[in-house]
Formats: sequence, C-alpha cells, structure tokens
Amino acid sequence: MNREEKAAAIDELRGVFGNASTVVVTQYKGLSVAEMTDLRNQVREAGASYKVIKNRLAKIALEGSSYSGLTDYFTGPTAISYSDDPVAAAKATVDYAKKNDKLVIISGAMGEQVLDESGVKALADLPSLDELRAKLLGLIQAPATKLAQVTQAPASKLARVLNAYATKEDA
Repeated sequence: MNREEKAAAIDELRGVFGNASTVVVTQYKGLSVAEMTDLRNQVREAGASYKVIKNRLAKIALEGSSYSGLTDYFTGPTAISYSDDPVAAAKATVDYAKKNDKLVIISGAMGEQVLDESGVKALADLPSLDELRAKLLGLIQAPATKLAQVTQAPASKLARVLNAYATKEDA
C-alpha cells in the first residue's frame, strides 16, 4: 500500500467510525475464505457490514473519534462489524461466533461506551430496531382492534337474539 492508498483507507475508516452506531471488534484467525464469505453474507443480511482492517490504519482513524476507546483492542488479525442499527452488527457477529469458534469477539462500542465481550453479547440479545418497531406498531394497533370488536359485539348479539325470537315464533 502506498501513502495515497493508506490515506484513502484511513478516510474510509473515519467515515465508518463517524457514521456507525455500533462497532464490534473481532479476531478471525483460522477462518477459511469460505467461512469469511459466509460471515460477511450473514452480517450483510442483518443490515450490517464486516471489514478486515489493518491495525495501524484503524488506530490512526480512531484518533479523535467517539470510538477512540477501542484503540488498544486492535492487535493480531482484526476485523470490525459495524452498523447504523445499534443491535444488528452485534447480533449477526455473535450469532456467527456461536456457530464457529474461530471467530472471537474481542470488544465493541456504542459511541464512547466501550463494551467487553459480555457487553457485546448482551447487546446482541436485545431486539433489533425492526423488531421494536413491529412491537410498537402492534401495541398501537391493538386498542383500535379491540374497540372495533367491542362495537361490533353488541350488534351481532342483538342480531342473534332477534333471529332466535324469529325462529321461535315460526315454530
């Protein structure tokens, strides 16, 4: 890598650290190319990104960012998983790490809050942004549905009673 490529890579990483709401630091030692491809696909499907990065460039890009607390975790074969959704990157990475012991979660961060491995796993257990939206929508719609059922119930009961009287008189 020449200086221009390094500068471009640092700028790209600064953009990642500036826009991501969650970053998970992993070590991927021993993963095959097929396993890395599978990991990237699973992370992408969850709405996050997975990127292998050079430690020195990451440390330079972290300077002055809200994720600067992660600097000490960039040693060895390191990659990051990141997303705009606070849970997506952690959830996808932890799910893959459960299936493959070669992927090791080192640390993570949400803004200035640095998380250890257990903190990242706890974050992964939270519902995603889409799941929370669905639950909220369900809660909002539930009263309207119940109101419609309640207002229709007396009319249907009245119709059944009238029908019963009509059939009784015919007999």
